[in-house]
Amino acid sequence: MIKKAFIFDLDGVIVDTAKYHFLAWKKIANELDIDFTLEHNELLKGVSRVRSLDIILDIGKIEASQADKNKWLIQKNEDYLSYLVDMNQSEVLPGVMPILNYLKEQNQLIALGSASKNARPILEKTGTLSFFDAIVDGNDVTNAKPDPEVFLIAAQLLGAKPEDSIVFEDSVAGIQAANIGGMLSIGIGDKETLHEAQYIFNDFNEIDTIFIDELIRKK
Repeated sequence: MIKKAFIFDLDGVIVDTAKYHFLAWKKIANELDIDFTLEHNELLKGVSRVRSLDIILDIGKIEASQADKNKWLIQKNEDYLSYLVDMNQSEVLPGVMPILNYLKEQNQLIALGSASKNARPILEKTGTLSFFDAIVDGNDVTNAKPDPEVFLIAAQLLGAKPEDSIVFEDSVAGIQAANIGGMLSIGIGDKETLHEAQYIFNDFNEIDTIFIDELIRKK
């Protein structure tokens, strides 16, 4: 049996928590009189919480002390977590569950590689935790994407080589991280935005088991 490592990002790939991140950041931005839009929120995709705050402060041209930054980072996470309380499997993005089920049936290796520090509770609430043989999140890495660290650690935990690893990502930084790490990159989302990916699909409904079988057999 050929085994490949299938590594999934979380936000925008397994679940769409971007809306909750936006609400939490928007609340802080409003308090600081910053006009933070959905377009601005796109800049935060695949980016750490610390860097996200810096981007928002740059948008508002606001200088802040480290103490204030720390306060806002804690506030953002608490607000974000409060939005996740009622999450369930209905929040898993279309087409994801059939692919996870098929990979399990084929005894393939599955990992999560996410910048989120809340990955485990999200997987638990959405009933997807049991699918993952390894989880690498923001608590486990030093370098943010496009550094490939998160994916390289995931592959290592699965006992797989980078060239036998397949990454599903919705962000430019995530696709770049997969490519830099020597892995096969699959973009989930806009074709123009994710043009650096080796394959691009609008969502998992466009991915069938024939394609997955091809990835497994691919040398």
